[in-house]
This record gives sequence, C-alpha cells and structure tokens, in this order.
Amino acid sequence: MLDSSARTAQSDRMIATTSRPAKEPDKAAGPAGQFDLPALLSRPYPAVMGVLNLTPDSFSDGGRFTAPESALAQARRMVAEGADIIDIGAESTRPYGSEPISADEELARLRQVLPDVVSLGVPVSIDSMKSAVVAWALDHGAVIANDVWGLQRDAGMAGLVSERQVPVIIMHNRDSADAAIDIMKDISSFFARSLDIAARAGIASGKIVLDPGIGFGKTPEQSMTALARLHELQSFGLPLLVGASRKRFISTVTPSEPHQRLGGSIAAHLIAARGGARIIRAHDVAENVQALRVASAIGECE
Repeated sequence: MLDSSARTAQSDRMIATTSRPAKEPDKAAGPAGQFDLPALLSRPYPAVMGVLNLTPDSFSDGGRFTAPESALAQARRMVAEGADIIDIGAESTRPYGSEPISADEELARLRQVLPDVVSLGVPVSIDSMKSAVVAWALDHGAVIANDVWGLQRDAGMAGLVSERQVPVIIMHNRDSADAAIDIMKDISSFFARSLDIAARAGIASGKIVLDPGIGFGKTPEQSMTALARLHELQSFGLPLLVGASRKRFISTVTPSEPHQRLGGSIAAHLIAARGGARIIRAHDVAENVQALRVASAIGECE
C-alpha cells in the first residue's frame, strides 16, 4: 500500500492525465446552477463526496490544508480523481477532543478557499453546525448543507435550509458514547426528531439525506453495528450517506493510524453501499471511486 505522501504524488500526476467523464457534472446540474440531487443518486453506484478540511485539528489530516493554496490544490486533485461533491469544513467536528471555534473564525478560513473551490464546477457542500456559516457559504456558491447535529443544535438551521431550498444532510450525533444503548434505536429516534423539525420548517423530503454518523457518539462496536445494519435505515425512504473514512473503529480491528486505514475504509464503504448508501464521504477519492464502481460492475454480472 502506498503511504500518504506517495499517494499524494501519484494523485498530483493524475491531475495532469485524468479527467472526469464529460457527462457526469451535467447529471448533477440543474437550472441556474442548482444542484440536482436525484440525478446524482440515479446512477448504479454511490456518489463520492471528497473531504476538504480547512482545520488545524481534524483527526485525519488536520493542518495539511490550512493554507489556501494547499486546500485548492487538494480540491483540484479530488475533482480529477472523480469526486462528485466537495465537502468543505472549517471547524473540526472530530468525535473526540475537538475544540469549538467562533463563527467569525470559521468564516475567516472559508473566505480564503470556498469561492475558488466552487469555481471548479463540482457541487460544494458546507460542513458546519452554525446556520450563520452555512448561510454565508450558500451565498457564495455552496449548494448543500451538511449538519453534523441533524438540525437539532442550531435553532436557525432548519429555517435557513427551508428558505434556501437546498439539500441537507442530517447526521446522527450524541454528546458522548453509551455502550449500554441500542444504537440503531437511538439513530432512528434521532432521525425521527430531526425529520419532525424539518417538516415543521417546510423542508421538502426530497431535499433530505440521512447520515448515521459513523464514529460520532458511538463506541467502535456501535459504529460497526450501524454499518452492518444500515439497511434498516432505508425504512425512512430517504437517501443514506456514510462516512467511515479513516475512522477510529478500524484501528480496533487492525491497529493503525488514520493514514493507514485505507483498506478498512474501503471495506466499510463497500458494505455500506451494499446496505443502501447512495453517497460515500471519503478522504481517499480515487481509491473509493474505483472500489465502488468495480463492485457495482461485478454486481451487474450476477
């Protein structure tokens, strides 16, 4: 397996030699540049959302992309590797040990990068739990709101999403893990509360994606349970997103640092796709794109 520096160099070479199929961006494009979520999810394989952290303290790549030029180069790399969406976060929401920052600091990081990433022509998602930050990002070209607290932390988030009529990712979260609870029951109850908030705010169900929040407020065993039983969440009748990329539960199976968890990440994502995930959130875009498309092609031969 290539180490992270070797894979980065390899990806840099791919930018010069690899391009996305010309028809793919059009499938997600709507009138006046609006994001067409159903079109993106209509393909036989899951979409891949590339992770772009502008933070110094993210669990996997904190500090690598704090410089605007480094962040933009990484965004270009992910687009060349086949990312369908770029998910930009400027505040670490890692499940353990993250430090909250003000909206002003979050915006200061985003202002230097987000408009340039939007100009690359791939839909941009804003990963923030603050409605003020999401509003700014939507004003500057982002087309998806990704809320790691599922509309339950910022009282203004649901109204903003409804007003802007953009897709929203509702992620399950907890303040702390509790090994004694039935995690699938907890996820379902959380989603029911979030969907009630969304309905009261007037958010159309067709704009909602559910994320079980692998690693967030869960023990490693609960994260694996959520992956194994992901199909149960299809009862909500909404698209599912899974982001197991480089998560700590992988190291409880095979001891490893975040940059050494590519194999475990792909294994988890292939299982998630089999369980109904329609969007995969990943740090390693090229590898996940290849794995998901090959698995889909093999499945079509059954």
